[in-house]
Amino acid sequence: MILEGKTEPQKKRRPHIGARIKSRRKALGLTLQELAERSGLSKPFLSQAERDLTTPSLMSMLALAKGLQVEVSYFMEIPQAQDMVRRADNPAQIAVASPVTYYDLSSALPDRKLDAVLMRIPPGHCFPVDTRNGEHFRYVLQGELHARAGDIQTVLKAGDSMHFDARAPHTVENRSDQEALLLYVGTPSVLQRGAPSDPA
Repeated sequence: MILEGKTEPQKKRRPHIGARIKSRRKALGLTLQELAERSGLSKPFLSQAERDLTTPSLMSMLALAKGLQVEVSYFMEIPQAQDMVRRADNPAQIAVASPVTYYDLSSALPDRKLDAVLMRIPPGHCFPVDTRNGEHFRYVLQGELHARAGDIQTVLKAGDSMHFDARAPHTVENRSDQEALLLYVGTPSVLQRGAPSDPA
């Protein structure tokens, strides 16, 4: 079960995304420098990522998805439920190289509007400050997290929640020596499986 014990071992091999990044970049006619400017990621980092010398974090993949005009699921394996139920004995772990373990709790609804994700956050981990359109909801199931959204800074303990406009700069940090378990629900969906999207 997800709520018991330590982080479950990754059962699937981490996807090699370098070829996908390069292929999509070439299809758009972008240089590494142009992709760096679009995504906010450095040119050396992108060069290493294309050669699979480093694996982007989930946040870096979100930036890449924006720069390459694709869904973030273009880069990683996201198990998709065939119905509306996720069973506790069959967690859908997202295959991504990160110290945080992610489980997708959402179903494969067509054009779904939100993501529900369970996160195992190790001690000392801090998420980069982020901003995006939509709303975020956080609920701490286990442990303690320092959270910020705009001018609000607070400590969230088990049972505490936070709901805010995601356009406000926000981050979460685990400053404790214990793993934290966080339920995240957010709009719009960034994990929905889909083909590369054309610009409007």
